[in-house]
Amino acid sequence: MSVITLTLLLPGKALPVQSWTFKSDSTIRVGRAADNDVVLYSAVVSRHHLEFRLGDQGWEAVNIGANGTYVSGQPIESMPVEDGLIIRLASSGPKIQIHLEEGVSPAQAILTQQRSKASSAAEEHPQSPKKDNARETMVNK
Repeated sequence: MSVITLTLLLPGKALPVQSWTFKSDSTIRVGRAADNDVVLYSAVVSRHHLEFRLGDQGWEAVNIGANGTYVSGQPIESMPVEDGLIIRLASSGPKIQIHLEEGVSPAQAILTQQRSKASSAAEEHPQSPKKDNARETMVNK
């Protein structure tokens, strides 16, 4: 499973304002309209401005807006997405930074969490018997 995080950057600075993380979507829509996955209220952002599409080769950014999508000041129609890429909606619009990572399934995450808790408990109390955290983890979730 591929995880993509989109982070809105503060205008004029590279400070994050808001982030959205998507774990299993194959298409993520960005725009001004309320039916988008990421809604950005800006006069230069089209109602449906940009799509991120997950394909066999990874994520791709596709411009679908009237005011264009830019990377390093150059307009794009579509391009492969790389970790750390910054995309600007319209020539003077908001910037979005992309973070990509390979995700793990929920079952794998629980198992990793259980192992981490068990090893921490063993390090803190090496002579005490190991506690079964599996039931405790499942109940707390």
